[in-house]
Amino acid sequence: MIATLLKRPAALARYQEAPYAVERDAFLKGCGEAGYSNAMLKKIARGLLAVADSLDLSTTISRQDIELAVDRRMPVTPQGVPSQANGSSDTRQLIVRFATRWVQSMGALRPCEAEHPPFTAQREAFARYLREERGLSSVTIATRCERLTWFFRELNPPRTALCDIVISDIDAFLESKGKHGWTRASLAALAGSLRSFFTFAEARGWCASGLAAVIESPRLYAREGLPEGPDWSDVQRLLASCSTDRPVDMRDRAILLLLAMYGLRRGEVAGLSLEDLDWEQDRIQVHRPKQRLAQRYPLQPAVGQAILRYLREVRPRCGERALFLSLLAPIRPLSAASITALVHNRLSRLGLTLSPHGAHCLRHACASHLLASGFTLKQIGDHLGHRAANSTLSYTKVDLVGLRQVADIDLGALR
Repeated sequence: MIATLLKRPAALARYQEAPYAVERDAFLKGCGEAGYSNAMLKKIARGLLAVADSLDLSTTISRQDIELAVDRRMPVTPQGVPSQANGSSDTRQLIVRFATRWVQSMGALRPCEAEHPPFTAQREAFARYLREERGLSSVTIATRCERLTWFFRELNPPRTALCDIVISDIDAFLESKGKHGWTRASLAALAGSLRSFFTFAEARGWCASGLAAVIESPRLYAREGLPEGPDWSDVQRLLASCSTDRPVDMRDRAILLLLAMYGLRRGEVAGLSLEDLDWEQDRIQVHRPKQRLAQRYPLQPAVGQAILRYLREVRPRCGERALFLSLLAPIRPLSAASITALVHNRLSRLGLTLSPHGAHCLRHACASHLLASGFTLKQIGDHLGHRAANSTLSYTKVDLVGLRQVADIDLGALR
């Protein structure tokens, strides 16, 4: 790999004669496959060369060891800032970051305590139980385990055993989330996740008996809230805002069309792969994690054209099979969280403040638009991939046309 980057024989020889030449070259090759430019690959190569002779990788080393090795090659001021003659703070951070990744790829990076959250073994056992015995979807399992991680990390003081956790710890955690703006529905879901775990833990004798039974959550009322989404005119403004020739706009337009036209969830968009597009039949296949099935849709012309343009002009050429990728190295599939941030940022630029303010609000906008267009609740539920008809009933409260027709009924004969 390095032979394609360094053309001067002296520079190439210096690189190949330094320690760990084979390992450094293999790491560079991986960076190249991830989509880094040749200019960036040269910077990475110079950085690894600078620290190679200062690291002993026959044993595990820490990130602090790597930072010391970098600083030995980049003299710093008393304030810890690299001197102007030897580079910048950004250069130092770049070398540390890639040197750390290189050492980690060789299995020589010392594990950090922060990489192992409290009660990892118990949380993993809970995840296996939810997957193998309860049969829950991977999304639900990941969400519950993430909430457990928040709870364990915020325990004050930290606990070393589950039997030391008391109900006041759980109450304090829920109260803190409520003070930070969590809605009653979100708090109820959080309490439900904790209740589910401590029921599991109690059955195995890990925690105090009866702990799960006294976890309280806010009272909820069936369909008490309105599903809030932007007006369809605002959705059109949103789509128009990315109708440009900028690569990021071309990619984001395809994503926004999928969210708004099909009402897909963010994880369903993130989960799309190249194999899910059937160009011969003009169809797109969406994997529904909650139902554990794949649902096929006709590929609408506007959506198909946006995706095709993204594939031809924007999508990085790489071995990844996910449909939507990052545009800057390292090239990787977009996560569900990235799609939420993408929608939130674009809505904010239009001055729209909604709750929720991420990708899910476009799902609400899609349902409301279909209802206003005269589709039945059954048709809307099937389009959105709802498992139960009750999930679609909330949209009857935003059917202003239907409500006006009810209000216009003459009930005079009943007086």
